[in-house]
Amino acid sequence: MVRQLIPISALLLGSALLLFAGGIHGLILPVRGSLEGFSAGALGLLGTGWAIGYVAGCLISPRLVGAVGHIRTFGAMCALAAVAILLQALIVHPAAWVPVRAISGFCFAGAAMIVESWLNERAQPATRGTIFGVYSMVNLSAVTAGQMAISLGDASGFLFFAIGAMVYCLALIPTALSTSASPAPLTSVRLDIPALWRNSPVAVVAVFLVGISNASFGTLAAVYADRVGLTLTAVALFASIPVLAGALAQVPIGFASDRMDRRKVLIGTAVVALSADLAFVLLMPEGRMLNLALVGLFGAAIFAMYPVIVAHANDHAAPGTAIQVSGGLLMVYGLGSIVGPLVAGLAMAELGPRGLFMTTVLAHVVMISFTLWRISVKAAVPEADKTAFRMTVSARAATPETAALAAGAKTTVPEDAPAPRTEEADRPRPE
Repeated sequence: MVRQLIPISALLLGSALLLFAGGIHGLILPVRGSLEGFSAGALGLLGTGWAIGYVAGCLISPRLVGAVGHIRTFGAMCALAAVAILLQALIVHPAAWVPVRAISGFCFAGAAMIVESWLNERAQPATRGTIFGVYSMVNLSAVTAGQMAISLGDASGFLFFAIGAMVYCLALIPTALSTSASPAPLTSVRLDIPALWRNSPVAVVAVFLVGISNASFGTLAAVYADRVGLTLTAVALFASIPVLAGALAQVPIGFASDRMDRRKVLIGTAVVALSADLAFVLLMPEGRMLNLALVGLFGAAIFAMYPVIVAHANDHAAPGTAIQVSGGLLMVYGLGSIVGPLVAGLAMAELGPRGLFMTTVLAHVVMISFTLWRISVKAAVPEADKTAFRMTVSARAATPETAALAAGAKTTVPEDAPAPRTEEADRPRPE
């Protein structure tokens, strides 16, 4: 395995640094915003801004890379992300934070797509599964480490904004010094909701609702934890444990979904999530241990739903369209991610901390109801026609290039896209 990973070690290091900085950035904003007295509605808009930028980055980055090359684009994305977090440290106001957070989402999408494109190019069929698994593990570990780092210092000052900016800058060094040839153009997707609906109505509705619930939680979990009185360390754990639980839960849930109707597995997972939702709403736990236990159960359910939905959609996809289907679903997830934090933030502003989980209750009830109806009118896919379940990173950190890397397909771009630059074109030329 070591021999397989040495050629991509620079890419993995760059991705780890990017995700570590992203973990700091994503958690310091709601924590600092709560300390500054920002309303829950304003903090929810941070998630909406991020999702708008992230979707835009997934759509626009392929053309940027086609115009100026992978290395220059990646460097620009990392540098702009560093500028964004420093701006948020200098101008501590929601009116400035929300649009700057959209810039961060745009940069993060572009940078992640470039790293994944490089990995996709370097991975051989025999090693692709190993590389994707290691990449997912590195990203998960880096995000968790970044979030937990918040508990080691004072969140009310400049410290973590500065650390985040420095690590964003460090992330561009491994790829800037890489001697590897630039890979093929990035994967480009077109959002075609009617086609996705014809392929699988359950996947479209469910992935939109998962976008609402997961983005609401991802944006406002720290706000909830702070407002029920948890310490800073417990706030970091409240945000990190669900992601880890979701990654672990994908193993048994994927095993089950490969052996029965995936829609039933989705319903079962949503029922578990709904149980945790209702426990938060009805019990309003205040103690550290009960909050962390419930949020672990919640995370195990909500962060394992996305790959089940993608696998179900690909079961129905025509041959050769899996990447388009997965990429399109990611865009629908992004639309849900725009709506969710806004709705949850307003709910928390009106109803208090429980408003977050009242939002996720609604999303999960609609998901269960719609999927039950579809089961009643449409037979399951025969076992022989199923695609294999693939574990994946959190949809919040996924891009169309993630789907290409996981599936091992060649990337595609529009016919009118500019020709990609070579590695030589990325190097500075003498005046």
